Amino acid sequence: MKRVLILLAAVLMALPVWAVELGDDGLHKPDWLRDTFKDLREDLAEANSEGKRLMILIEQRGCIYCERMHRDVFPLPVIDSYIRENFFVVQIDLYGASELTDFDGQVLSQRDAARKWGMMFTPSILFMPEEVEEGQTAAQAAVAVMPGAFEAGTTLDLLTWVNEKRYALESEEDFQRYHARMIRERTVDLGD
Repeated sequence: MKRVLILLAAVLMALPVWAVELGDDGLHKPDWLRDTFKDLREDLAEANSEGKRLMILIEQRGCIYCERMHRDVFPLPVIDSYIRENFFVVQIDLYGASELTDFDGQVLSQRDAARKWGMMFTPSILFMPEEVEEGQTAAQAAVAVMPGAFEAGTTLDLLTWVNEKRYALESEEDFQRYHARMIRERTVDLGD
């Protein structure tokens, strides 16, 4: 019995641990998150100056699906590096009282912004274009929305689809068709 316990302990210690620190707000804080003043117009300008896409990640304290994304999906090297290289990520608390400034200039709490945008699920991700028309909100301007937790393959495909601006192409390949093609062509199982 002692040998079994030692073997089990050795196996558990060998498993990867994707511990992501929690902030004072109870949200996961991977080091690729940007700490900004939450003026989305300024965040978009900074993302553009770095040649990256603005990604608004909406989460809440105690969200088991947020935890799963931070434990099982975001830390995968292929996804982690893709986010770091291509996205400027700003985190919003679904129930946060801290203020943000929406693209339309309205200053409101993160909680009120999430309501205004119709966000009900966490995690949710809004992917922004390089330019937002005057008067638009983040939800109106978003080129894509990820409503909830996705598996690694779907997440990677959505990140790629947005980053490559496939939403703006004149082809018949919407995200679902693109994702189905990527599943067929993928040489590594990402648990689509």
